[in-house]
Amino acid sequence: MSTANTSSLKMTNWRWAICSLLFFATFVNYMDRQVLSLTWKDFIAPEFHWTDTDYGTITGFFSLFYAAVSLFAGKFIDWMGSKKGYLWAIFIWSVAACLHAACGWITMEVEGLDSVEALKAVETGSETALAIATLSVWLFLGCRALLALGEAGNFPAAIKVTAQYFPKMDRAFATSIFNAGASIGALASPLCIPVLAKHFGWEMAFVIIGGLGFIWMFFWVFMYDKPESSKFVNKAELAYIQQDEKGESEKEKKAEENNTIPFWRCFTFRQTWAFISGKFFTDGVWWFFLFWTPAYFSDQYGYASYTTMGQLLIFTLYLIVTVVSIFGGYAPKLFIERCHMDPYAGRMRAMLIFAFFPILALFAQPLGVYSAWWPAIIIGLAGAGHQAWSANLYSTIGDMFPTSTVATITGIGTMAGGISSYIINQGSGILFDYAANKGDAFSFLGFEGKPASYMIVFCLCALAYLVAWTIMKALVPRYKKIEIA
Repeated sequence: MSTANTSSLKMTNWRWAICSLLFFATFVNYMDRQVLSLTWKDFIAPEFHWTDTDYGTITGFFSLFYAAVSLFAGKFIDWMGSKKGYLWAIFIWSVAACLHAACGWITMEVEGLDSVEALKAVETGSETALAIATLSVWLFLGCRALLALGEAGNFPAAIKVTAQYFPKMDRAFATSIFNAGASIGALASPLCIPVLAKHFGWEMAFVIIGGLGFIWMFFWVFMYDKPESSKFVNKAELAYIQQDEKGESEKEKKAEENNTIPFWRCFTFRQTWAFISGKFFTDGVWWFFLFWTPAYFSDQYGYASYTTMGQLLIFTLYLIVTVVSIFGGYAPKLFIERCHMDPYAGRMRAMLIFAFFPILALFAQPLGVYSAWWPAIIIGLAGAGHQAWSANLYSTIGDMFPTSTVATITGIGTMAGGISSYIINQGSGILFDYAANKGDAFSFLGFEGKPASYMIVFCLCALAYLVAWTIMKALVPRYKKIEIA
């Protein structure tokens, strides 16, 4: 078909159908991750006699193991390919999500208890309570490790598919759409997970939410192929997708798609370290909000996750995240089209704007003394800043690295984010228990006890993004693409 005929042919929009699949995969990913955070304080902890330190250990270990496997998950996706690699990832994490339901049964069998009531009736602080807590924590650690193994493949696969199906100017917007699956998942979670846990037991909440992944796999098998091989993508859409390749020789195109950069060589590029820095300083902030916000409203204001007020607070928070963050992916396109900036410069300008959003977290605790709605709104805006930041950060990989290496670099950066998440989640659990035990003897910026410990963490979250942006800009001040020989 001639160029003239291609340009006059009505373009299909199959890339957005693929984007919707990435959205739902991320949605399921975050729903599975949220089940624990929405059930541990009010349903699981009373049975297993957990403390904040126990929960911090579980979430911290999940983050650390997630970091370790992420280092190689991207390489696995590049080797296996987007279709098979994504299927394996979501299969593993869906099985792992369902397996959480067995932890209570195994604990009762090992400890010789015949009911949930018997678990709860054990005297807190006794040797039996300690044995129950220790065993159950180890069981959950095993399930979280398997969950992390599967979930580590989600973003490397999604970013790789985005680089395959969208030109550079659209990638941040497409990423912000599928990345909104995290926000929508977090938005839907408080409305359904506590309800499922209350009426059917926390075990069934894990099983029902975990089962959603198997449904997604069915659609992925029949809908995804590389754009050049897909029967749903016509030549006009393929030309739009591959517009960045104009002027490239066939040799250059094959190198872009097939010549993968050796794994350890990736660490020799400043662009890799810029992405690592962006993830390390900011991912932990998002995971802290994700894992601890339900407990925060329960601890500080007495609104359990299954109460109407508790659900409304968390729903409002993530509604703000979802609505505001979508614009974050569209901002670079405005800078590229209206200010004629290159994609990297446009993304960095957008990221600087959104790096200021988390500073609002400084006011969450001070304004929270008046109403719990203030922290909900403020954390929502800070979270929106993160999601907008994250959409653009992921897109910088496709700008600077060949498609064949996108998943590998994504995995390396995700590892760095997982390490920071381990530090903040494990550290927060220990800090919260320490502050609660010290009471009035522990103070920070006018707050005492546990509220003071939350204020410390909010301060760290507030400044993280500006630090990350400064380091990234110093490492890669201008756009420079990695060339493969």
